Amino acid sequence: MVPPPVVLCILDGVGWGRRDDTDAVCVAATPHLDALMASSPWRLLRAHGLAVGLPSDADMGNSEVGHNAMGAGRIIQQGASLVEAAIASRRLFLGQAWKELVATPTLHLIGLLSDGGVHSHVDHVRALVREAVAAGVQRIRVHALTDGRDVSARSALTWIEPLEAEFARYLVDGSDVSFASGGGRMLLTMDRYEADWEMVARGWRTHVHGEGRPFGCASDAIRAAYADDPKVDDQWLPAFVVTQDGLPVGRIADGDAVCFFNYRGDRAMEISRAFEGGPEFDAFDRGTVPRVTFAGMMQYDGDLGVPKRFLVEPPAIDRTVGELFAAAGVSTFAVSETQKFGHVTYFFNGNRSARFDERLETYEELPSDNVPFDQLPEMKARSVTTRAARAIREHAADHIRLNLANGDMVGHTGNFAATVLAVECIDTCVGVLVDACRDSGAILLVTADHGNADEMFELDKHGKKLLANGVPKPRTSHSLNPVPLVLMDPTGRWTLADVPDAGIANIGATLLVLRGLVPPTDYLPALVRHVDRSSL
Repeated sequence: MVPPPVVLCILDGVGWGRRDDTDAVCVAATPHLDALMASSPWRLLRAHGLAVGLPSDADMGNSEVGHNAMGAGRIIQQGASLVEAAIASRRLFLGQAWKELVATPTLHLIGLLSDGGVHSHVDHVRALVREAVAAGVQRIRVHALTDGRDVSARSALTWIEPLEAEFARYLVDGSDVSFASGGGRMLLTMDRYEADWEMVARGWRTHVHGEGRPFGCASDAIRAAYADDPKVDDQWLPAFVVTQDGLPVGRIADGDAVCFFNYRGDRAMEISRAFEGGPEFDAFDRGTVPRVTFAGMMQYDGDLGVPKRFLVEPPAIDRTVGELFAAAGVSTFAVSETQKFGHVTYFFNGNRSARFDERLETYEELPSDNVPFDQLPEMKARSVTTRAARAIREHAADHIRLNLANGDMVGHTGNFAATVLAVECIDTCVGVLVDACRDSGAILLVTADHGNADEMFELDKHGKKLLANGVPKPRTSHSLNPVPLVLMDPTGRWTLADVPDAGIANIGATLLVLRGLVPPTDYLPALVRHVDRSSL
């Protein structure tokens, strides 16, 4: 019997939370999801920490490692773990890339400064500064992108102030270390998927040319931004530069070295291209382009070779679901809007840009709207769903994969009402997919890559909302909550298996089994089994 098409619908950022008024997924009206879960087998899966290859269960999952895990079918050690191991073993500092960076008189470190652990970690910055000082680098300048997304909304001073004190101690010992520039991660530098190159242009002008509001130190800049706008959070802090005697202390000049210390690739690609691009680079006007030695913490795209120089080898993920499907002649259709297109393609396929088989794989990207996500909480979910439903009804592929980005992208804004609307929109989309699968006989798996919309307020250790000026503090980061997995099989042949302590990496084998393939022996167990008809 030829297996039916298998549809994987990833509701990005829709975890299973406390099911109370802090949980936008619970508060939202979700009649289609409710009906699906009432009529189909479902369970919860781990989607953070050790279950997705992060260093500890205190580490939030994210879209990149989540899609890596689903596509790999096993737990792959991810960015933070790889960097920490490279630092602990000193491999990072023995590599050629690091030697080239510290051979220059001035080293600039640019990246997201927090302990969120999604894109970067402040402890890695401390290690880089310490080792650069030990290597004799004369001047070290740190360009800080403030977070407020993977950590509390106004927490930048938690890291800025202690680092300023550390840098001052280096100065006493004769090493010139200081902050040079900064600003919010959603305003400067960290665009992804070419959605808004102007973000990168603002970052370039700030970090490279020293353009921005001047301050004597980074902590003063952050306090001033908070005072100027009581509603602004760290994601959106305006650009600033640190100056001395009226001049920026950290313009990037010919002969300098630059390290972008984020390890996650999606929001590091564009600034890397800006530094490495030659005269053909035309995404924005860079002005005078300094000749620098540039390196990333990791190589953000192995197929494209960006960046050319990097400190830590990325995880090598072979035998992904996509690769095994292509080898078996199973066709794939993947679709999402820009914000998550790389996740259902590049990350799901093991950090690979190229297709495994051009004849068998069709990918479609629907351009995201360039507006704040809480102003248009439906995003492109309906368009993505319409395209996927058409592919389902037309039997266009054996495996159909889509990502609905709303729960994550709107959840990151901290706007509870908008996130509720976002969840209600994707619920409508789930209804469309259910109808298409029932009509065509396709098997539908609905899951998520991590939590976000399910935990929208900062809570104390007793589970009560934390207040700021009498108002509950919004949470803008991912959650540590599990995610649901729902199986709808119109053929009635499959149900969920009892696999203890399962995580989203188990989805890889599940997809293979549903398509009649035998998973590799090192894959985690499939989450499905044949229905025992003898008991019916």
